Amino acid sequence: MIEVKDLHKSFGEAHILKGISTNFEKGKTNLIIGQSGSGKTVFLKCLLGLFDYEKGSIAYEGRIISEMKPDEKGNLRAEIGMVFQGSALFDSMTIAENVMFPLRMFTKQSKSEMEDRVDFVLKRVNLPDAHHKMPSEASGGMQKRVAIARAIVNNPKYLFCDEPNSGLDPKTAIVIDNLIQEITDEYQMTTVINSHDMNSVMEIGEKIVFLKDGLKEWEGSKDTIFKTDNKAVTDFVYSSNLFKKVRRMYIEENQ
Repeated sequence: MIEVKDLHKSFGEAHILKGISTNFEKGKTNLIIGQSGSGKTVFLKCLLGLFDYEKGSIAYEGRIISEMKPDEKGNLRAEIGMVFQGSALFDSMTIAENVMFPLRMFTKQSKSEMEDRVDFVLKRVNLPDAHHKMPSEASGGMQKRVAIARAIVNNPKYLFCDEPNSGLDPKTAIVIDNLIQEITDEYQMTTVINSHDMNSVMEIGEKIVFLKDGLKEWEGSKDTIFKTDNKAVTDFVYSSNLFKKVRRMYIEENQ
């Protein structure tokens, strides 16, 4: 579990995060959603330890980031897998080399052990024969699967995904959502996803934190989001005719 208490973050006079408190649960897909400028990206970077914060705390299983020594932060980093927006693969490396990169950084495994682990995770993301391809030879969906393989190659306790469906067609986005959900369940990771995609929310939103203007405006699940009367949430969720129809169907089915 990741526990956040009264988190504040500013840049100069701009107060970006204004006292956010929430928990991200183990074995669940936890989504951070909200409009552009709501503080999602800053919040995610604080969770990752990339940004310092002025007030509050972030604790990983009781370990408070701001109280960690450099070696403790290094150990925590080895427990984290990250799927970046745009995948962020190394263009000069093959797919297998990209996936192996965290093993080279954080482990002392032999080459054969690393190769076996790379084989395993590439099979897990349904890319058993992609080892020698270059990222430029892979589709957007394949690149996202490679990014997921790289993120889980170290058996992380925590998985962070920044807009994992960005740039993908709806069908491929569902495949990526389902893969993240399956891997979260299998590995019992604490998965945190920064997203603006309502399809992802409805597919895999086991825990949802909705931010507005740097505040936690609402939290719940994909089941309870249809029941809320919070106007900021309903305006965000039902900004398209598709989700207005979905809400009507949900209300009719549950009357």
